[in-house]
Amino acid sequence: MTPRRIKRLLGKSAFYLLLAVIGLYTVFPFYWAIVSSLKTGSELFQVDFWPSHPAWHNYVAVFQEQPFGRNILNSLFVAVSTVLLSLALALAAAYALGRVQVRGRRLLLFVILGVSMFPQIAVLSGMFELISSLGLYNNLLALSFSYLIFTLPFTVWVLTTFMRELPQELEEAAIVDGATPFTIVTRVFMPLMGPALVTTGLLAFIAAWNEFLFALTFTLTSDMRTVPVAIALISGASTHELPWGNIMAASVIVTVPLIVLVLVFQRRIVSGLTAGAIKG
Repeated sequence: MTPRRIKRLLGKSAFYLLLAVIGLYTVFPFYWAIVSSLKTGSELFQVDFWPSHPAWHNYVAVFQEQPFGRNILNSLFVAVSTVLLSLALALAAAYALGRVQVRGRRLLLFVILGVSMFPQIAVLSGMFELISSLGLYNNLLALSFSYLIFTLPFTVWVLTTFMRELPQELEEAAIVDGATPFTIVTRVFMPLMGPALVTTGLLAFIAAWNEFLFALTFTLTSDMRTVPVAIALISGASTHELPWGNIMAASVIVTVPLIVLVLVFQRRIVSGLTAGAIKG
């Protein structure tokens, strides 16, 4: 075996070893969450790669001891409505900022980006006053509107960048045929922006699904809480000890849908994230 071939073999082995380490580092926390969700009592403090007697009843208890099914539906409604609002508003803003020649649009883009730099705690009191004045306290719509603060800037930036890369000839041909701006956006540009819409929509969905601070502040009753708040408020009322098995089971339940979404749309996500870098 020649030295060149040995060097190539070592390089390839090191690359696969690095991939294995990264994969283990990424997957192990979720694996350990599954293992912990199948333990009870003192077993939680024992290091086992798989429990000898899996406590599947932890998953049943999550739904029996609190309205966790309702909490999942609440999170689904809030996340989906946030995505739809974000994409609708961002698509209109992207067309105006990416295709229409207006003065100050670069400054406006930086202002939109600057809004997302404020921590949630900095705008919490103002958002609470706004939500209360609109009569939306303890209402899921309060979460849908408040989540736009951190989902809309990102979606506007990504869609504006993608919109600028679309051929000018398509828009000119549509205008010659008498198409209105609404028709151009919905019938011409939207089909071409599928990867970007899926990418931004999925990231907005994940952000809304996992959000905790606004959901804790703007909801009061258990039937209006989303899953992050519901998990945080799980308590062992009868034993006066935190039921870590139930908490980990609930965490696994709400994480699986996100993993499935990412696996289903992974090709479109990669296309959406790399489209701006390979065009032009």
